[in-house]
Amino acid sequence: MERPCRLWFLLILCGISLSAAAPLRAEEAKKPTEDDYELYQIFADTLDQVERNYVKDISRRELMEAAIHGVLNKLDPYSNYISRDDISRFKSSVENQFGGIGIQIGMEDGQLKIISPLIGTPAYRAGLESGDAILEIEGRSTEGIQIDEAVKQLKGEAGTKVSITIQHPGTRSKETVSLTRELVHVETVLGDRRKTDDSWDFMLDHDHHIGYIRLTAFSRDTAQDLKKALVDLEKEGLKGLIIDLRFNPGGLLNSAIEVSDLFVADGRIVSTKGRNTPERIWDAQKDGTFEGFPMAILVNHFSASASEILSACLQDNHRAKIIGERTWGKGSVQNVIELEGGKSALKLTTASYHRPNGKNIHRFPDAKETDEWGVMPDDGYAVKLSDNQTQRLIRYRRDRDILIGKHAKALADEKAQASAADATKKPAGDGNESKPDEADKKKEGEQPAADKPAGDKPVDGTKPPEATKPVDTTRTVDGEKSPDDAGDDKAEKKPFVDTQLQKALDYLNQELAQAK
Repeated sequence: MERPCRLWFLLILCGISLSAAAPLRAEEAKKPTEDDYELYQIFADTLDQVERNYVKDISRRELMEAAIHGVLNKLDPYSNYISRDDISRFKSSVENQFGGIGIQIGMEDGQLKIISPLIGTPAYRAGLESGDAILEIEGRSTEGIQIDEAVKQLKGEAGTKVSITIQHPGTRSKETVSLTRELVHVETVLGDRRKTDDSWDFMLDHDHHIGYIRLTAFSRDTAQDLKKALVDLEKEGLKGLIIDLRFNPGGLLNSAIEVSDLFVADGRIVSTKGRNTPERIWDAQKDGTFEGFPMAILVNHFSASASEILSACLQDNHRAKIIGERTWGKGSVQNVIELEGGKSALKLTTASYHRPNGKNIHRFPDAKETDEWGVMPDDGYAVKLSDNQTQRLIRYRRDRDILIGKHAKALADEKAQASAADATKKPAGDGNESKPDEADKKKEGEQPAADKPAGDKPVDGTKPPEATKPVDTTRTVDGEKSPDDAGDDKAEKKPFVDTQLQKALDYLNQELAQAK
């Protein structure tokens, strides 16, 4: 039986039976040589020996998946294998939708809590609110539960039910709610603040008619949702537009092309070329273009992939000013190849993309700061944030995204009234109290250490490297990660000012003034 087993390995490794993989053109397919067969034999013999004689029992799947990972480790950071265990989450991240009840959850003081419901979801319609404590899931206590386990219990196939017991903030009464899971769509087109009906207000400056749209990813629905927002803005008399791509890790190539085409009437959008794939070119189409107003694009170091396609396209076509910081530098395209009938997949880098001016913006492992990579802000529009400012920006934007429920709002109003009442009270004493000495002053008012980034990880369907995004991923949206606090913000007394956004506003106001 050894010979058939080894032959099976050889057939697989030669690609003879990989029907699910994208086929090579016949004239380009490399025919195995005698030396190749010897190498395949060594590999097959190694797996056979490990499976038979290793000190501990290990399954053939474990060995094969380890071998696959070993092969892909020789490639770039973006090529990887998606196992059976990870395929569902991978598809959810690409599609930006999943089966669940539609809530962001997190741990606060050891208690599982709702950070925010998502608009239009079962949780939103059931009246679940920000700050609600989740005491039980399906009758089982959540005390000591891990986030991943809670996510696993809350997510599920659309149409199935799940019951949770909650406690609203500021109350002691418990409420058990039965919810039917649905296919939850995660918004990728956001505004600056919400209206009273919880929908987004995309007009940032109503006096000067300057719109603001934040794209958090490039999913299948992003272009369609963005078009709806633009139509609404035009009805309100749009005169200038800011698109915020900061922290946007990218997504689908087609989505980036569709979004770019909304703003460019003619000219090149992007082109791709690979070793075994023909060159493809995408040019803008006049129909459906939104034009006649100045634009500013906000980017930072964590704007990657599809974000760079959009910003490079608008920069090279002189459609918008790029403001902020140099982008990540991911100029490669991954092809997702289904394996095992879709139960697992291979994400393989097959091409590189080029911006309209023909340059490849990819940042290679040995690239220096002085090399040409990424998308640079336009001259005079570079605005760099410190690590602390970046952390404050993350928290500022997250807090504006949260849907504040009536219980949480009432509790906040109560605390604000109590603080105001305390402020009006006169301090006790005869008015001749001694002042604390300088040492005591420093101790009482001492600032905590500046926040440090808790990692840096732009992720998407075409993931940038698993490296340094300054967010702590302890919060989830039914399993999808979202930023959490990176540190104590009590010492940051001054209101947060988004200097990059302010630079964009200054530019657009200047453009509008000159146009008059």
